[in-house]
Formats: sequence, C-alpha cells, structure tokens
Amino acid sequence: MRKLVMAAMLTALSGGAQAEDIEVMIAADRPSVEVSTPDGPVTIMREQDPESRLEGDWAKTARACPPFCIQPMTPAPGVTTVGELELLDLLADPEALVVDARVAEWYAEGTIPGAIHIPYTQVVDRLGELGCEPDFEGWDCSAARKVALFCNGLWCGQSPTAIRAMIAEGYPAERIFYYRGGMQAWRLLGLTVVVPGS
Repeated sequence: MRKLVMAAMLTALSGGAQAEDIEVMIAADRPSVEVSTPDGPVTIMREQDPESRLEGDWAKTARACPPFCIQPMTPAPGVTTVGELELLDLLADPEALVVDARVAEWYAEGTIPGAIHIPYTQVVDRLGELGCEPDFEGWDCSAARKVALFCNGLWCGQSPTAIRAMIAEGYPAERIFYYRGGMQAWRLLGLTVVVPGS
C-alpha cells in the first residue's frame, strides 16, 4: 500500500502522468484525478500492477450479520447512491464534501484522498462542519453543503446510520450522496488510498 501511495505522490509532484503512460485508467477518457487534501494535492489513479490482489480484511467475503449485514441500495428516501466516478466528481467539486464516516481505527488504516473524517457516532454533533447552523430547536440546515458519505463497503452500516441521523436532524436528503461500495470497492478497483498522518 505504501508503494501505491508513494507512486501517487510522485505522480502528483511530477505534474501527473500522461494518459499513454497509464495502462489501467479510471475510465477511457480519465487516466487520473487530482484532488485537494490538507496535505496538498493527491493524484488518484488505479493500481498499475496486474498482479495486485486484495488481502486481509478487504478480501473477506463472509462477515457475521448482525452487525455486518448487507446494506440497502439507498439508506433513506431522497438520498442519491453513487459509484466511484460520481464520487471522484464530488471530490473535485469545491462545493461538496466527502466524509469518511468510519470509526477511527478503520480510518487510520487508510482512506480516500480528499475525504474528511467524521465518525458516524459524531456526525450529529458536527453538522456545523457540513454547513448547518445551530438554532434553538437543533440545527438549521438550509445552507447545508452537498456531502457524500462512505464507510467500509456493502456490509457496513456506519455511513447509512450517519445518513439517517443527519436527516432526522433536518439535513436535506437531496444534498446527501451515499457511496455504497465504500473502502472495499475502492480498494478492489485499485484506487489510491492515503494513510492519515503519513
């Protein structure tokens, strides 16, 4: 994984790789995407090693349910479920935020470049970071930002739980996007992962 992060950092520092230098592209017309992070720009691209495989927790296909039950396609009415290409567009949109809603232990192992960390257990208390204002009855979310939430994957209930809690506090469902594939799908596609603090 460090090799992948280093390759992405070198690509970012060198001004980005040319499309002809990348064999495994994100899409036919999209070799990579550069996103802003607190540590500077990071180039997101796919793993170029054809022998790369998922390992460890990311390769597991069976988890006890509950708590690791397959999540619905849409966690709440009005929320838009997105895939990787749409998530990349949201990462590039300065008006949008992408939120890693996982607990700290999972986040520390690696996240999507450009995502901010708000654990699902804290999201209601931190709605101010998403454009809501406190008022006498809780939150005024009339100026809430577009926000995409993700967690570990199809079997992870952390981001769906956060989304339902946000809506219960008045966050407009139409401004919420759910990346259902989460870190497992992101890693399966060999997309760039960054380790916070490294």
